[in-house]
Amino acid sequence: MIWRLAVLLLPITALAQTWPGTHPITVVMGFPAGSGVDVVARLLQEPMEKSLGGRLVMDYRTGAGGNLASEVVAKARPDGYTILLGTAATHGVNAALYRRLPFDVEADFTPIAPLVNVSNVLTVNPNVIDASTLKEFIEKVKANPGKYNYASTGNGTGTHLAFAELVSRAGLNMVHVPYKGGPEALASVVSGQTCCIMNQVQTVQSQWKAGRVRLLGVTTATRVPAIPEIPTIAEAGVPGYESITWFGLFGPKGLDKAIVDRINAAVKAALETPSVRERLAQLGNTPRWEDPAKFRQTVKSDRAKWAEVVKAVGATID
Repeated sequence: MIWRLAVLLLPITALAQTWPGTHPITVVMGFPAGSGVDVVARLLQEPMEKSLGGRLVMDYRTGAGGNLASEVVAKARPDGYTILLGTAATHGVNAALYRRLPFDVEADFTPIAPLVNVSNVLTVNPNVIDASTLKEFIEKVKANPGKYNYASTGNGTGTHLAFAELVSRAGLNMVHVPYKGGPEALASVVSGQTCCIMNQVQTVQSQWKAGRVRLLGVTTATRVPAIPEIPTIAEAGVPGYESITWFGLFGPKGLDKAIVDRINAAVKAALETPSVRERLAQLGNTPRWEDPAKFRQTVKSDRAKWAEVVKAVGATID
């Protein structure tokens, strides 16, 4: 396209003065349409477009725990037209889980802003494992070592490690079955192919309300306002357990500060919108905003934290 050629001929500093203009901003994500990541992106899309004066286009590059999407952005031109919707998994877990990555999760990206903190919840199919509490779940699994399979949204994702940590802390013998994303993983639980999953609250709510699954415990240290009747895993029988994740935006390394600041401000404005905050609360997500410098520190500290978790639970890529 003519505009793409024009963009390539302009220096980055000149682009920052007119960005975004009439050109769409591609938001690359490593998880499929309908996943928790996508739901948050769609919720923030309209208010962010208003703030930026430009159009956001979603580009789904699923696979490898979000690494395919991350690689696309890491190798993109830092012109502000290609950004990543990453997670604590893509920028914390994967560096410890994968021996070789075609990018550095810190050096090859420009942190822009976090979006939300996300709580997962232990979700079970009662037709596969008839447990109404976490203690009952643990008792039944221990009585049948190796019998039950748990699903995840992919190797090394937050749902995988959250469950792996539960397995480790509770001394369970279960089989991990990774899927390419949230919809497929949850479908496997609902259909009975797997017994359970540690999935995002927003993803499982409709199935729970329809009576197809049971919720036994949330992964956060405190209960989630969207489902206040569900205890934390720590209070339900596994003391000390806690696992949270986040979603956030990244650009390629070298992204102009003026562009970074504009996107960061658009995120802040979107998260302060009452209707957005209300919907996020209903989904079980907590708005999270930080300036770019603070977000960079978050990525660095989370990388170290998840490295310890990966080592402790012995998580590996199949």
